[in-house]
Amino acid sequence: MKKSTIGGQAVMEGVMMKAPKSMAIAVRRPDGSIVVTKQPVTTVKDKYPVLKLAVLRGIITFAETMVMGVKSLMTSAELFGDDEEYKPSKFEIYLAEKLGKKVEDIVMNSALVLAVVFAIGLFILVPALLSGFIRPWIGSTIAANFIEGIIRLSIFLIYIGLVSRMKDIRRVFEYHGAEHKTIHCYENDEELTVENARKYSTLHPRCGTAFLLIVMVISIIIFSFMGWQNIFIRILTRILLLPLVAGLSYEVTRFAGRSDSKFIKAVMYPGMMLQKLTTREPDDQQLEVAIRAFLEAAGDVIGEGDHSAARTDGCFECGAEAAAEKGS
Repeated sequence: MKKSTIGGQAVMEGVMMKAPKSMAIAVRRPDGSIVVTKQPVTTVKDKYPVLKLAVLRGIITFAETMVMGVKSLMTSAELFGDDEEYKPSKFEIYLAEKLGKKVEDIVMNSALVLAVVFAIGLFILVPALLSGFIRPWIGSTIAANFIEGIIRLSIFLIYIGLVSRMKDIRRVFEYHGAEHKTIHCYENDEELTVENARKYSTLHPRCGTAFLLIVMVISIIIFSFMGWQNIFIRILTRILLLPLVAGLSYEVTRFAGRSDSKFIKAVMYPGMMLQKLTTREPDDQQLEVAIRAFLEAAGDVIGEGDHSAARTDGCFECGAEAAAEKGS
């Protein structure tokens, strides 16, 4: 089985796929048609090669992925034709005018900031507060920090479990499963068809869900040896160390995605099982969307216009129109 760095994300009624040189978002519109947008992928790592070093590349990738994820969700809503279009607040319009930015950029950045604030509040502030209540009964600072990490991990698992029960989110998780099945099909050197992709697992070792679990575990290990200061210092040090935790987690996930070792598979097993909450079995139409996004994004990898490499069962002609436009 070949390894790849192609990955993706479920979005509103669709899938975003990212290849080394480009990314594409495919969305199923209410009328049943599939609409696709594609753009080149740029990274600050190309401008500053030092950022490609181990751990540093993970920090940059994590930050860029968060931005790309928010943009992809907003783009998918536009492609879907959501009638309930978000209306910028007066404050966002004011910021756009003062900063000389587009309102859309301000909205995207606001959403990103809110997501980060929410994550810090739920996974750093709350565990720090709860662990503070039991600290007087624990003699060891390492044990106290470890318990704080367990509380953080428990909150994370409960949060994932509750979110997975939401009806709208379940549909997103079906597209998440379609994304994984499509990537599995490609990595197993099979023709990218709905029939071939259908038989593969919805679980994948390079999934963001597994990555987040690794983040939780590594944070427990690192934070356990940070001593026990007042709550403000503890929260600040954990926030400042988040980039390091993300960088190390990226390296672990990257290595695991390329390894066939039984030991590595055993280590990644909990993360794989957690994906049972964040993925669902997709239907054939959802698989068609995921395959379309993959073909558009990874055309330079698998060969654009190569009809022997991929096809769909009546959904589209494997990017033939794009190939024709390029004179293939």
